[in-house]
Amino acid sequence: MALLVTIILGLAFVVGLLIGWAWKPRWVSSSSEDKVKLQCSAPRQHKTVSPVSSSQQVHVLDGGKKTEERLPNTVTELDLRHLVQLVERKDGGPAWVQMMDQFIPGMRYQAWLREPKNGPTEYRSRTVFEDSTSEIVRDFFWDDEFRPTWDTMLSSSTTVEECTSTGSMIVRWLRKFPFFCSDREYVIGRRIWNCGETYYCVTKGVSVPSIPHNNKQKRVDLFYSSWCIRPVESRRDDGVTSACEVILFHHEDMGIPREIAKLGVKRGMWGAVKKMEPGLRAYQEQRLSGEGGGGGYKLSRPALMAQINTKITSEQLVLLANGASPVTETPVTLNQENGDGAENFKKLLIIGGAVAIACTLSGGGGLVPPAVLLGFGKRFCGRKRELQGTTASQSQTASL
Repeated sequence: MALLVTIILGLAFVVGLLIGWAWKPRWVSSSSEDKVKLQCSAPRQHKTVSPVSSSQQVHVLDGGKKTEERLPNTVTELDLRHLVQLVERKDGGPAWVQMMDQFIPGMRYQAWLREPKNGPTEYRSRTVFEDSTSEIVRDFFWDDEFRPTWDTMLSSSTTVEECTSTGSMIVRWLRKFPFFCSDREYVIGRRIWNCGETYYCVTKGVSVPSIPHNNKQKRVDLFYSSWCIRPVESRRDDGVTSACEVILFHHEDMGIPREIAKLGVKRGMWGAVKKMEPGLRAYQEQRLSGEGGGGGYKLSRPALMAQINTKITSEQLVLLANGASPVTETPVTLNQENGDGAENFKKLLIIGGAVAIACTLSGGGGLVPPAVLLGFGKRFCGRKRELQGTTASQSQTASL
């Protein structure tokens, strides 16, 4: 039996290798001009997005069918779990050391840092904006068109891909650094989940084949900046939740020695942060003028995308904080109808691996049509189930 299995596996590899010469998927042939084609809408299509009501929000953690459309290499529910654990202090990382506590009228800012064994310095901050809502602050941080008015380091931003079902986005940022450093390029995946008036906003560096590294700017590949936005009581102690709290977690590898980067952050942090308060007030005024019917302000595309959230419940947040795996993260490559998931994975790994290896080779003359592999796979899997069933029957007979 072992010899037979070995022969079959070897045959699967050879068949896959032969097919690779005759059939090569279009996605294998990539060039710098190729665009990532997705089911989700791309901004170059100029598709109009209207504000999304709560009834249109996508449910993906409730055990139901998965209805979201994914962007490649972007933000998933595993990233949400990580952020929730950071917020709830259940991520298992080292202790945070406070480094700043500042206050100006309308805003209080506190910051902490910690040094993990591997990777750059990690920062945690808590910002409380008086007289503001979670929704306004959410849009304020997401709005790349308005951001340069208060974030002077951002020189340009471009939306690369977006998904109007989940609100997922991939954006490209160029940030200005001091004259002795080259400018930095960021390719960022981002997405928002919400539970009531609380929003979990995840942004992180991602890899996109259509945006290769260039020599003009240094790419920051390791980037993580995510926050939790929720209503809190005002400093006026009047018992009214008229303020908004933002808990931010941030780290990145800017290509600068750790100690120099820490010194730069410490010296420049408050100067940059305190610009957020007047920036937010200006944003609020523009929004109010537009909502008042004057027609003087129109929501930007990123702000509209910020209103497309994935809805979760407080019970699911508790589960995620305690380390539960998100429901929708079950691998979709497994055959869910067959109870033996491990065996199915082995089958797909064998056949898929053979095709993947073959497809990386340069195309040649056609030897075997693609249908042969499909038929072979069905016969192989069916034959193996038949053998397993025969073995199980023999075992039951023997036990009797």
